[in-house]
Amino acid sequence: MNKIKSIFFLILLMIMSCSTNDDSIIINETLTPKTFKILSLGDSYTIGQSVCETCRFPEQLKDSLKLRYTEQDTLNLNVIAQTGWTTTNLINTIASENITNDYDLVTLLIGVNNQFQGKPFSLYETEFPQLVQTAITAAKGDKTKLIVLSIPDYAFTVFGQNFGNPTTTSSEIDLYNTFAENYCTQEGISFLNITDITRQGLDNPNLVASDGLHPSTLAYSMFVERLLPLAIEKIE
Repeated sequence: MNKIKSIFFLILLMIMSCSTNDDSIIINETLTPKTFKILSLGDSYTIGQSVCETCRFPEQLKDSLKLRYTEQDTLNLNVIAQTGWTTTNLINTIASENITNDYDLVTLLIGVNNQFQGKPFSLYETEFPQLVQTAITAAKGDKTKLIVLSIPDYAFTVFGQNFGNPTTTSSEIDLYNTFAENYCTQEGISFLNITDITRQGLDNPNLVASDGLHPSTLAYSMFVERLLPLAIEKIE
């Protein structure tokens, strides 16, 4: 009987040991810090002209994503954007930046200054696809990690109402967005429409920054509400 008890006790210890080791593995996996890299490419709408640095949509997106992870995890954001940049400016700057090709998520929002500065639409037709391919390369060569955002419509701001013909502005921005969306659809790339949010700017002045032209912090928050589910899907 004592021998049977001894064998039973030994088996019990082995089971407990295996269980403890499995739990340890699970705990260690859970506590392993993660690092994510985000790249945002664009112009004034990406750099956040006339709002605080943490108010622009890439920063708000990063902060929203942080809430999903532990304090040990890291989200690094690189913003390559400047007010007034056209597709040409962005292409030239990227070429000089020597950006790495290991980003977990890339956003691209570009084209308003091509329209604003009266550049030939054919230039956008040529350079937008180039920028998309550059963004994909930065995203580990994986097009599913790229999100292209539509161009906001500044016609629905105080500035836009007093600059040129607002109807023409909206029509031309639609032309740019239609081309971008069709290209993305054809290539299997995520395209996110946020233009309709900015077209509420006259009815809701809180969506426009203090300069009377660019999106406000609130507008960028609304961008992120739409952007976040896509970003989560791609970054994980």
